[in-house]
Amino acid sequence: MSTTQTRTQTPSSFTTPDIRPSGVAGLRVPPVELGHAGTPPWSHRLLPPFVRGLLVDLGWWQDPAPQPPSTHLEQTLAVLRKYGWCQSLDVTPTGRLCIRGAQNVLQKTGYITPEAREKAVGYMQQALAEAGITMQFFAWNDLPDQQFSAVQTLLERAARLARENGE
Repeated sequence: MSTTQTRTQTPSSFTTPDIRPSGVAGLRVPPVELGHAGTPPWSHRLLPPFVRGLLVDLGWWQDPAPQPPSTHLEQTLAVLRKYGWCQSLDVTPTGRLCIRGAQNVLQKTGYITPEAREKAVGYMQQALAEAGITMQFFAWNDLPDQQFSAVQTLLERAARLARENGE
């Protein structure tokens, strides 16, 4: 596969073998709804942040409240489940996202602050380190044999670590 090709997998075709690191088997995190409407609405994705800011100042718009890292990680997984997971690109032309692409969508739409996102990245790196993986999460996401089930496990474990630390 060349580096310019993108591997995608539809949510309906995901296999879910239990390949969780030891001590995480059986961990189930319920799907998290983003805000009150599920995933970020198109209006959040189409309007630039400064326009939304002006509308908030006028009282014509209500931005979502930024979430703590644990909720952000659960929301990232919810976005990947809804729009589909991919590799090699943050966002594919068909709208599928990788982990970093889902985080970008959530940050641009106001669901996470840059500081809380960095903490969430730290929890993902910690979860990878516990499994003996020393690479960055976005490089790990793009490994040739990577499966969505492993990505799901990473996000669930990282969210659990964040909750255990009160975040």
